[in-house]
Amino acid sequence: MKKIAILGSTGSIGTQTLEVVRENRDIEVTALAAGSNIKLLEEQIREFHPMLVAVWSEEKAKELKENIKDLDVKVVSGMEGLIEVAICKDTSILVTAIVGMIGIRPTIAAIEAGKDIALANKETLVTAGHLIMPLAREKKVRILPVDSEHSAIFQSLQGGQEKSIQKILLTASGGPFRGKKLHELKDIQVEDALKHPNWEMGRKITIDSSTMVNKGLEVIEAKWLFDVDVDDVQVVVQPQSVIHSMVEYNDGAVIAQLGTPDMKLPIQYALYYPERRYLPGERLDFWKISKLTFEQPDMETFYGLKLAYEAGRRGGSLPTVMNAANERAVSMFLERRIAYLDIPGIIKECMDAHKNIPNPTLEEILRAEQETYERIESRW
Repeated sequence: MKKIAILGSTGSIGTQTLEVVRENRDIEVTALAAGSNIKLLEEQIREFHPMLVAVWSEEKAKELKENIKDLDVKVVSGMEGLIEVAICKDTSILVTAIVGMIGIRPTIAAIEAGKDIALANKETLVTAGHLIMPLAREKKVRILPVDSEHSAIFQSLQGGQEKSIQKILLTASGGPFRGKKLHELKDIQVEDALKHPNWEMGRKITIDSSTMVNKGLEVIEAKWLFDVDVDDVQVVVQPQSVIHSMVEYNDGAVIAQLGTPDMKLPIQYALYYPERRYLPGERLDFWKISKLTFEQPDMETFYGLKLAYEAGRRGGSLPTVMNAANERAVSMFLERRIAYLDIPGIIKECMDAHKNIPNPTLEEILRAEQETYERIESRW
């Protein structure tokens, strides 16, 4: 019996992970953590019977505890609660489906406790990859990617030789504004940016996909996951979202992973790696697809992607600032406090103002995050 814990169980990746659990009979859910959606969390508790649950809000945790007092489940809260879930006894794999830098400390705690990580929280590697990857190697812990693109790269490396990689071809759909120029984006509203053409995702990552900042974060994540330079990761716009990413080897061969846009595939692959299991769902019909197209990303219009490459090249604490500025700017846009084009503008201003720390400690990473938030709040 495989035993898993999930950080972010009520979000898009978390709920799809539980769909995979539901479809398989040999996974036990030991612990769950969520933000504030205690209604859905209670439903999950009653179906999957974890021994431990965490809620970020202490007030919501008290409410949940009252609602499930008929069950023998421990309820905890805050960062301490997330860490307790991350190191839950008997868990073999932690699914980090939580959004944002909040995932760093629980992920580190899980690695130190010897848990394998099914990683969907890209911000952890973007900001602290220089800490996470050496620690995972030291503790002999596997970091198994759940993002569809990084899972595709991981799958394309099976049977190959990592030392023979020439470059990684990281695909992108282009989002809802593919082909538009900068002046056409100035009046974009929240509803427009949330209409992704191919994927069903959470609100924050959907906005990130529309600005292509998400692809920039994935470039930095790929650098750490696959031990390559940022400039060895080439973004390729593949509008049909059929090719999920590719690896080019030094002999010129390109190995790609194709499939329908279904996040349950990379989730299930991470949970059962190296085994491949049957997964119900739609299959690729090449006669219906008829053709696949490719484009270069427009880094002048979607200059958040260019900023991510800059942050990845310079490293240090700059990726933290880039990520934190984006997190806060996206939140403000969703709250309709800023315009759409203010998102990359805020990222650029924060990066320009930051004095980079070459090899930051965890405390310095968290301080850079807080200073970025304070700078934004003081100016917008």
